[in-house]
Amino acid sequence: MHVKLRAYLVDDEPLALARLARLLQATGRVEVVGSTTEPEEAVEVLTRAPPDVCFLDIQMPRLNGFEVLARVPEQPIVVFTTAHDRYALDAFAVNSVDYLLKPVEAGDLERALAKVERLGMAAALSATALGSLVKAMAGSLRETRPEYPERIATRLGERLRFIDLATVTHFFAEDKLTYASVGGVAHCVDHTIAELEQRLNPRQFLRIHRATLVNLAHVKEVAPLPGGGLNLRLRGDAPTDLTVSRDRARLVKTRLGF
Repeated sequence: MHVKLRAYLVDDEPLALARLARLLQATGRVEVVGSTTEPEEAVEVLTRAPPDVCFLDIQMPRLNGFEVLARVPEQPIVVFTTAHDRYALDAFAVNSVDYLLKPVEAGDLERALAKVERLGMAAALSATALGSLVKAMAGSLRETRPEYPERIATRLGERLRFIDLATVTHFFAEDKLTYASVGGVAHCVDHTIAELEQRLNPRQFLRIHRATLVNLAHVKEVAPLPGGGLNLRLRGDAPTDLTVSRDRARLVKTRLGF
C-alpha cells in the first residue's frame, strides 16, 4: 500500500489554505494532518510534531515563512507558496525546498510532490544548509517587505484630498483618466490602472479587466457571462456591476474561493 505523505499547511489567507487542502486531497497521495493561518501556531506544531512536508506561505503578518522555519529546531521538507515570483530565488535550488506560485495549479502541485518523494522524505535533507538558508532569507525578506499605502490622493482643483483605500470599491479608467469609486462617486487619481496594480496590496485589490481594479472586500455577488467572463456585483445602496474579462476569470474565482 502506498504510504501517503503527511502534510501540514500554513497560509494566512483562509481561502488559499482551503484551496490547497482540496488540491492535495484530490491527488490521493497526501494526508493533510493540520493547517493554520497563524505563523506562531505553525512554529509550535512544526517543533512538536514535524510532518513529512510543510506547505508554507512566505508573506505573512508578524512572521514570514522564513522566520517560521528559522524558529524550528529540525527543518522539515518545505514547499513554499507565494503570490510573487520575485521570491523564487536561487535559494530554492536547495534539494529540500520547492516553491509554488499562487494560485496553485494541480500540475505544479504534482511536480512539487514528486520532488518531495524523490528526496526520500527526510533522508536527503541537509539540515545545516537549510537552516543557514532560512535564517538568511528571513532577515532579507523582512528588510525588503513592501509597505502598501492605506490612503490615496485625489485632486480637487489645486487641493489634494486623501481617501481611505478601504472605502474604494474599485478603480476604473475612462477617457485617459483613472478614477477611484467611493460610494458611487468617482474621484480622479494620478495613477494608471497598471501603476495601481503594482502599488496597492494585491490581497486587497485585483485587476479584473485592463481598465478595472476591484476591492475584493466589496464584492457581493458573482454571475457567469456568455463567453467565459464574469459579472461582479458590488455592495452598496445602488448596486454596481463590473465585468471580469475571460482571461482573468479563473484568477478571480480562485481569489474569491470558488
